Amino acid sequence: MDEKQELLSRFNEMIKTSKSIVFFGGAGVSTESGIPDFRSVDGLYNQKYDYPPETILSHTFFIKRPSEFYRFYRDKILIDGVEPNTTHIKLAELEKAGKLKAIVTQNIDGLHQKAGSKEVYEVHGTVAKNHCTKCNKFFTGDEVKDLIDASLAEGADKNSRYLPICPDCGGLIKPDVVLYEEGLDDYIWNRSVDYIQNADMLIVGGTSLVVYPAAGLVNYYRGSKLVLINKSTTPFDDEADLVLHMGLGEVFGQVTV
Repeated sequence: MDEKQELLSRFNEMIKTSKSIVFFGGAGVSTESGIPDFRSVDGLYNQKYDYPPETILSHTFFIKRPSEFYRFYRDKILIDGVEPNTTHIKLAELEKAGKLKAIVTQNIDGLHQKAGSKEVYEVHGTVAKNHCTKCNKFFTGDEVKDLIDASLAEGADKNSRYLPICPDCGGLIKPDVVLYEEGLDDYIWNRSVDYIQNADMLIVGGTSLVVYPAAGLVNYYRGSKLVLINKSTTPFDDEADLVLHMGLGEVFGQVTV
């Protein structure tokens, strides 16, 4: 058995001997579904947009330049035809089997729920929920997508391009995602901490663990089965009981439930 197979075998054995697993994931979970990881910004973004993603996805930018915000948001966040990948599906199977107790995710794409997971805590919010900033009416992600696309249709008001406007009151709709400069939801955070503290196995995948406060969730784990799955190293590698520098799909593709 080579080193890689030995590591994967250890991972499987840890899952089999655990009864209360929590998965904490980041952008790398969804990259295999075609959703980009904005921390590794390529030249294309710099050519197409005048600002880096971290600037565009900030509260200040949303308020001052909503049209430019939504141009990026529609192009890079509300991506058409995105489906759950192997990792999402396998995690849902582990939950159904009673092994996995909760998923804590930094992602906002809703793919865990689409794969069938029930106990999901989205610390950075979700594209699935949106509210009018004027009348507080609720809109789904698909409804916001349709409103943005309608603003680009022939004959639409050029001053409202890319803007999802509430059809009831004319207010601007804002996604329920945690933008840079905004605080996290206390309930989601506290539930995430509670699950991680009580887990007998914590699997951390697809995150560089450099974005705080979310990265600090790892510090609440009290058990002896901390597994890190990430292609590159993280600041927590030395503290982990098992480190797999592999793609998540490769790791979870061989997990037997």
